[in-house]
Amino acid sequence: MDCIQLFKALSDTTRLRCLSLLISHDELCVCELTHALGLPQPKVSHHLAALRKANLVNDQKEGLWIYYRLNPELPQWIINVMHEASEGIKNEDPFASDAIALSEMPNRPSGICNA
Repeated sequence: MDCIQLFKALSDTTRLRCLSLLISHDELCVCELTHALGLPQPKVSHHLAALRKANLVNDQKEGLWIYYRLNPELPQWIINVMHEASEGIKNEDPFASDAIALSEMPNRPSGICNA
């Protein structure tokens, strides 16, 4: 991945919101991201597919659920950029509201999504 691809991926608000949450969690289910962002599942899935195509995230299907996580094989400079961006925006809306909504999601046991 080159810097143009990275910044194109980060330039969309929905993708940046997803990445911001994924940076602070090991993995999240599509339903957790949908709940946190307050957006329809097809829209969230569309943006997650774009992040997967850019090799920024990996997905894993477990039963009915699809979990996303940051690609562990990303070069360190990309990880650094994403962490710095996430740190810089974490107290701004909608990013702060997303984190709160995720933390308050009902029926969200650790590691398994029941939504």
